[in-house]
Amino acid sequence: MKKSYAYSSSWSGYWFILPALLTMLVLIAYPLLYGVYISGFNTNLLNKWDFVGLKYYIQILSDTEFLNKIWITLKYAALVVAGNFVVGMSLALLLNREIKFRLLFRAILILPWLFPDVVVALLWKWLYNPLYGLFNYLLQSLHLIKTPIEWLDSQHFALFGVAIASVWKGYPLVMIMLLAGLQSISKDLYEAAEIDGCNKWQLFRHITIPGLMPVTLVVLILETVWWFKHFTIVWLLTAGGPINVTSVVSIDIYRTAFQSFQFGRASAMAVIVFVICLLMSYVYRRLLETNDQ
Repeated sequence: MKKSYAYSSSWSGYWFILPALLTMLVLIAYPLLYGVYISGFNTNLLNKWDFVGLKYYIQILSDTEFLNKIWITLKYAALVVAGNFVVGMSLALLLNREIKFRLLFRAILILPWLFPDVVVALLWKWLYNPLYGLFNYLLQSLHLIKTPIEWLDSQHFALFGVAIASVWKGYPLVMIMLLAGLQSISKDLYEAAEIDGCNKWQLFRHITIPGLMPVTLVVLILETVWWFKHFTIVWLLTAGGPINVTSVVSIDIYRTAFQSFQFGRASAMAVIVFVICLLMSYVYRRLLETNDQ
């Protein structure tokens, strides 16, 4: 009897996590495995299933246009992640101080994260509009430009314009996580360092940065993977234009699947993007383990 009770008790924890595990299998594992399966076929998902093996993977990895889309995606993700960290860190440091209306500022600064991507894209499309957009109006009012700038139709500004809109959407998450990391650092460390004569920069360099490193690496993983595969804001602002300057890999996958109806090839591209994100996560995790040692 005791054995039976001990056996049932040892399995009770697994029964509790079973619903979550089944949900993950249905929502994550099944679509992923099905995508890998589709990538081996030339299919319309209805009545055409011609097995092609690794053909699409070989074609994609030898396609310079696809590799260029990966490069554009890396530039876009790097710009957004860097912008999110600069803005998020600055605001987190500000909100970590004893200032008036701190709770109100927190509530206001988190608002962009609550807006849907569609709303964010439409808002920034209006701001960038060359005829009645706010940016051109302000620049012309200050006599900084004579003619309106077509922000999203320029090869030089389009990628930066999309990145700025994405930073506005994404900085609140970084701000919140870094703020939580800042508040977890003991104030005793700062007080002891000040007694030893450390200035503000030395405090930031030797206490704040090391204390934030675990949080920073976690945020780096989340941010890089999220923006590397991002689609909505880029698609609604530029649809990959002008002349494919903002054509990130997610847009290429969308067009391949739902405009060219090459579902097998699109699935192979998605699998390659998944592997790239997995590799980036692995690299960041190794960095985190190195930092912990």
